[in-house]
Amino acid sequence: IPLLGMMLGNTMNGVGLAMERLTTGAWQQRKEIEGRLLLGASWREALRGLQRESLRSGMIPVLNALSAAGIVHLPGMMTGQILAGAEPVEAVKYQILIMFLIGAGTGFGALAAVLLGGRRLFDERQRLRLDRLVANPGRMRH
Repeated sequence: IPLLGMMLGNTMNGVGLAMERLTTGAWQQRKEIEGRLLLGASWREALRGLQRESLRSGMIPVLNALSAAGIVHLPGMMTGQILAGAEPVEAVKYQILIMFLIGAGTGFGALAAVLLGGRRLFDERQRLRLDRLVANPGRMRH
């Protein structure tokens, strides 16, 4: 259960960052996206760059944690195992496994969210529908 909690917590953080970047970027780049659609691009082609940027934003916290683990700070699970009397080498192996699992979970979660979220921004006729982002469409920001 603690391992699942670590994975889900980090995955939710990455998914939240990726979706925030996707929706904010769709608002900011709506004219460019609509221009690509007018030139004959599909919704996937019109949103490809923004989706890539959103996925990159969602992965930043995990990549920072991976790059700093063991050098700048000692991760909690590894430290707890060492203090409990486990062999340091075994504790490091478990921590590396957990860090890679968190990275993979965050990557897959953010990818799924960005792909599904991007699809939700368009209707069946491939029109950009930013009104779906707000609870009250009458109060849309422009």
